[in-house]
Amino acid sequence: MNDTEREAVILNSAWEMIDGMVNWAIFEKTDRSELSNLWFPSGQHCQLYLILLADFLSQTRGFSGRPIPLGLQEPPSNTTASNRTFLFHLRQVCNNPILGLDVSGLRAAVEAFAIWLEHEFVTEGVNLSDIDVVCDVRVSRLQYIKICGDIAKHNLARLEANVKRVRELLAAAGNPITEDQGYLAIPSFNEWFATGIFPYHASHIAELLNNIRWEIYWYLQPEFGRSWHRKEDWTELYPRYGYHVPPAIEAPVARNMYWDAMNRSRSVPYVQRFTIPAYAKTEY
Repeated sequence: MNDTEREAVILNSAWEMIDGMVNWAIFEKTDRSELSNLWFPSGQHCQLYLILLADFLSQTRGFSGRPIPLGLQEPPSNTTASNRTFLFHLRQVCNNPILGLDVSGLRAAVEAFAIWLEHEFVTEGVNLSDIDVVCDVRVSRLQYIKICGDIAKHNLARLEANVKRVRELLAAAGNPITEDQGYLAIPSFNEWFATGIFPYHASHIAELLNNIRWEIYWYLQPEFGRSWHRKEDWTELYPRYGYHVPPAIEAPVARNMYWDAMNRSRSVPYVQRFTIPAYAKTEY
């Protein structure tokens, strides 16, 4: 794919993924613009949100060593942790904007989320009761979210890589454990972080994701204004419309995603802009 096609794929994919996470089915609906918190209807909603978020924050890879599909580029090997997420592809758009003009808002929203994800915090007295270990653990927000997202999604037999990460965290805390202990520690590790800490972070994460979605919307508005048109057989009863697809977009998948992105741009995102107060996002 060329750069224009790739941008259409990236923007529509990001918007679609955020729509799946930040909506009034996952969270209880509110019309307020300043919120002390967002609430999940149930623990299952929180778990689904965590799984979808971990997927968004996973590195895009090709199957069995093949190139990444849809023409997406691979981040350099010696890059930052946030570049091993879908934010890398949004950064590519910000570095070479094609469909829109002003990318400053999108860049700021992407970087704000990246900085937040890479921040490390220490949680004291982590109680891994299954292996009789209590210790202070230093971990980045991105790392614990990805570990807990995998735990929520996979059975124990598919958690070898995450067991290794948990063992590394405990070794850094001065509590080395065996591989068997690593597997035994998974339930209590997950309870501490996914049940105890993640719901506290969830509202702020939703704010950051929603900001990215809104900035994609504003970035694409000039292109939507240029592209949208009424078809000759337009009527009030059958309001047929179309888009003037940029000539550079030829690949069928890219054309489809361009149409999807333009259709999303017809109205503002369905979750209003909101801000979680500073006092509700100072821990961890």
